[in-house]
Formats: sequence, C-alpha cells, structure tokens
Amino acid sequence: MLQPMKMTPPAVRALGCLTLALAMAGTPNLKSQTAAPGTIAVKPGEVAALNPTNGPSYDNQWEVYGGLLYMNGQAGQALPKHYNMGGGELEATYWLGGPKNGFLRSHLGLSAEGRFAAGTTPLLPNQYNLNRVLVQQTIGAGGLTWRGPKNRYIAIDYHALGGVDYGKFDTAIKGYPASTVGVAPPTTAAVGLYSNHTAGWGVAGASLDFNQGPKFSVRLSPDLIFEHFGTDTKEFFSISLGVMYRFGKK
Repeated sequence: MLQPMKMTPPAVRALGCLTLALAMAGTPNLKSQTAAPGTIAVKPGEVAALNPTNGPSYDNQWEVYGGLLYMNGQAGQALPKHYNMGGGELEATYWLGGPKNGFLRSHLGLSAEGRFAAGTTPLLPNQYNLNRVLVQQTIGAGGLTWRGPKNRYIAIDYHALGGVDYGKFDTAIKGYPASTVGVAPPTTAAVGLYSNHTAGWGVAGASLDFNQGPKFSVRLSPDLIFEHFGTDTKEFFSISLGVMYRFGKK
C-alpha cells in the first residue's frame, strides 16, 4: 500500500519557488499587463525619455551659436524715428570649468560675438527727394557670460559684452554726379545721417536655451543695446533666434 510522501519545510519552499518560476515563464509579456490600481502603465520608450542622461550635463567646454537677428537703431542724431534692421549673429563661449571645478568656474564663461545687420531708415526732408536709404552695421564684441538656472529642458544664461560698431550710412547716396545747375550732390549731413565711422557698442541681455538633447538647443536671446554714434549713448533693442551647439568636456 502506497504511503503519502512527507515533505520537509525546505522541500516545500523549493517546490513553491519552482511553481512560481514556471508560472512566470508561461505568462506572455508582463510589460504589457495592466498597471496596478492607482498607477499608470509606462511604456519602454517613455522610460528612456525620462532618463536624466538624455539632457545636457553642463560640463561642456565650448558653446557656439548662430541665429537670425532683429535690431533697431537710429541713423542720425536729429532723425525723429528709429529704423529696423535684420541680419545674423555668431557667438562662441568658452566655459572656465564644469560642475566639479567650483562655483565660480562652473558658472563663468568668456564670450565673443559678431553681428551684421542692415535696414532702411527715414530721412529728414531734403531737396533730393530721398525718403528712405539703406544703412548697415557691422559689430564685434567680447565679454562675460554667467550660467544661470538650468535643468534638462532649459537653461538661462546672462551676458554683458562690449566692442565696436562700424556704421555705413552713405550706401544709397554716394556716387551722384555734380549737378549742372549748381545743386551739390547729397551728403549724409544734408539728409540727417551720421557719417560713416566706428563707434563704441555694448550689450547686456540673456539667452534662453530650449534643450533638444545633450548637445543641441534652440536659443532665444533678447538684448539691450548701447551705442554711441552721436553725441550721447543711446539704448536700443535686439533679439535673435537660432541654434546652439555644445561640445568638449571639462
């Protein structure tokens, strides 16, 4: 007569583990199962997107930026209206350190930039029937950038730069031949424009970097501009939009 088999506690535990393993092996794709009550199922792709390593580490050595630029200005001391310019901006920033190099070095950068912009300006009433003419500005500057608040999605930097601005104001009025009836050719002074020259220039502003990954960002950069083409320093506005790229490691 068969006797019932007696099982010791260790054997019972081993049998239980084996049964659970067989049950899990026969369960199709646990990842696709419904989440427990009170929770939301997370797909594998969403888990990867939430990985903090997908954002910038802010230990890069360099940033380079290029974008389209809008500026306004005044082309003559006595002109009553400002004029609008469009152009481009290029900027490079060298960061003195990364997160492991201390507070000051990890926040401070050296920046250099160049800008070119052109637009048409209204003139003073004149005998030449000139209403609007083309003016151009070519700018070079350098200064400091301070790294502000940042996370994986956005970073805000503050900058202050100074340099020079070459203004070309006579593009549309030069080259007129001498008049046969005693009327002198137009000059910049006759229509209210500055003469062509280089003036001091400065900018203070911020950049907002919308991170598209560890290296690329879409940058929006509004600025307050200071220029001294005339007898005093005047303040104007500019804003640029473009792409910024990070590279190098500190």
